Amino acid sequence: MSAALFEPLQLRGLTLANRIAVSPMCQYSANEGSATDWHLMHLGNFSLSGAGLLINEATAVEPAGRISPGCLGLYSDGNETALSRVLKFCREISDIPIGIQLAHAGRKGSAERPWEGRGPIAEDDDRSWVTEAPSAVPMAENWPKPHALSQDEMARIQASFVTSTERAVRLGYDLMELHYAHGYLIHEFLSPIANKREDEFGGDLENRMRYPLSLFDAVRKVWPDDKPLGVRLSATDFAEAGWQIEDSVVLSKALQARGCDYVTCSGGGVSFDQQIDLQPGYQMPGAEAVKRETSVPVMAVGMIRDPKFANKIIESGKADMVALARGLLYEPRWPWRAAHELGVDIPYPPQYERSMPGAWPQAFPELVD
Repeated sequence: MSAALFEPLQLRGLTLANRIAVSPMCQYSANEGSATDWHLMHLGNFSLSGAGLLINEATAVEPAGRISPGCLGLYSDGNETALSRVLKFCREISDIPIGIQLAHAGRKGSAERPWEGRGPIAEDDDRSWVTEAPSAVPMAENWPKPHALSQDEMARIQASFVTSTERAVRLGYDLMELHYAHGYLIHEFLSPIANKREDEFGGDLENRMRYPLSLFDAVRKVWPDDKPLGVRLSATDFAEAGWQIEDSVVLSKALQARGCDYVTCSGGGVSFDQQIDLQPGYQMPGAEAVKRETSVPVMAVGMIRDPKFANKIIESGKADMVALARGLLYEPRWPWRAAHELGVDIPYPPQYERSMPGAWPQAFPELVD
């Protein structure tokens, strides 16, 4: 049998074996931005997931671009060397394409790891740093006021994205995703909730898109032509007077015209006043709108755990890919189950072939009545 979820997808020179992606998932387990044995285990595990694509977690382009002191970075030689070790391991055990998501946390940086408090690190704590944002508007009342970026400082951050991209090129990543979502720096420029600037980078939609588009152009120039470059958006802020789905359609068209190869439609993160009705596929309205109104390939996210539901998303043309995060943390071989439930045969690592449904009676006939 065939199923839309397991059809291949071509993005520039990269062919994905199926439409399932391992979403970037922060692990908060780096040392001064450098990957550790945890990342070796985490990414190595998902290299054997059966997904068509693995994207490693939001990776900061500067130390101040990290969410927490434990977040991954690609801003130093040490960071590059540590990631090289992890990638070498993954590639020795799997041929899964591996992507990287580059990010800057903006005003949501200098935060505690989730299991240590989630909120901002106290400003008098040696681990804290001054955060940066489009405007001096704090995330919430109990968060510190960020430093409002000058245009020279914006140029510095854009250059950091380029430098980290050059490092990713040397590491041989197959795909790159830029993080324009979840209330982090580039999303802050897009959203009128966080962007109160009065220069050409603030105000109307065209101005608020100006810096994100400039940054994309700079990265596209140094990222290889034969490798896909995508963007993760918060398709909506889920908040009044915030970024809306129709804005994401406009931005997606502008990105595609500049060589963007896919858009991941997530949502929220820029305001604690967001109102979200959590249910399977709750992010789908944004993905459907971008897919309907543009021709850019779309990756859908948001509690997509039922294989038949995931397949229906692709089959009905509402998106081109689905990405799982928490669902894969709980069930790292979810693509295997999805294939079985949809009646599709997919390859297993030979060391694991005896776990395939139907293999046990052949391997252990003495256990069959």
